[in-house]
Amino acid sequence: MPESWLLSLDGIGKEHNNLVGKKCANLGEMRKIGLRTPPGFALTVEAYRKFMNETGAAREIQQYLNTFKAAPEDMGQYEKANEMMRGMIESKQMPQDMEDAIASYYDALCQRCSIIDVAVSTRSAGVTSHPGQYETYLNVKGKPDLIDKIKKVWSSTFNTRSLIARARAGLALDSDPIGVAVLKMVHAQAAGVCFTADPNSGDMSKIKIEANWGLGESVVGGIVAPDSWALDKETLRVIDKTLGQKTTQIIFQQSGVIEAKVPPDKRYDFCLSDEEAREIGKLAKLLELHFGGPQDLEWAIDYDLPFPESVFLLQTRPEVLAKKVESATNQIIDAIFKRM
Repeated sequence: MPESWLLSLDGIGKEHNNLVGKKCANLGEMRKIGLRTPPGFALTVEAYRKFMNETGAAREIQQYLNTFKAAPEDMGQYEKANEMMRGMIESKQMPQDMEDAIASYYDALCQRCSIIDVAVSTRSAGVTSHPGQYETYLNVKGKPDLIDKIKKVWSSTFNTRSLIARARAGLALDSDPIGVAVLKMVHAQAAGVCFTADPNSGDMSKIKIEANWGLGESVVGGIVAPDSWALDKETLRVIDKTLGQKTTQIIFQQSGVIEAKVPPDKRYDFCLSDEEAREIGKLAKLLELHFGGPQDLEWAIDYDLPFPESVFLLQTRPEVLAKKVESATNQIIDAIFKRM
């Protein structure tokens, strides 16, 4: 039955972390406590295993790895392995019962949103957080494209960075099961990140917000120097704000997204009002209280809705403060990639 591997976000919470992955579990938890998140559904970790086993991809990958030998520093060999194994996954036909079940959930989401072929994002959801390690696909429309992008999210667990990380940690290379979040796209006027403690100083009395026009990937990916706000956490008063260098934004195209120039007249305007910044801060405080610690969250402002219903939360996770030292594994991996 699909219930073991396909679930509505409305029916899950943080207790389902090991079933659907942290991102999906936290999204469900936010919906449970009444916060605004896009509607959608989750493919569980079991869906990954079901696909890999029933299509024979797991067997092919294991056979390939039986002959694979390389030191973690050998970037070329891992890039070749990445290409080979991702091809094995993405070339496979989705099992018919899986395709039918995903199509049924997608149709229900389209009906709920009153949109034919509603635009969605497909995002990885690991049982443990791997920020930026696996792939996300935005503005995915229609069932064939959705099926294709789900497979691509799964295959991204075999990208070069992930393979090297597992090799460095002494973990098996043949599998890293993840969940997948399928979420209605927010028609983002502006988007970005929010930290419930200053990530650089660890100051717990301030909330920090960074934002750009369009979708938040330009902020998360470090493509621009974003606008920034500092709020007093207790009062939500704006105590400082800085205009960024917003030359580039990520926006919808017919299918997928593109990087485009920000019009000159918008480059020198803040992309959020102070009222919107305070609303984001209010939601962030609720998340910190509910999850019991500083949070790193992503949000977006929807063009199509009035304030404050326009403010959506896209994910939350525990914030990593500057005082916390990165693991030796991540330091080594980052050093390797800087030399590429």
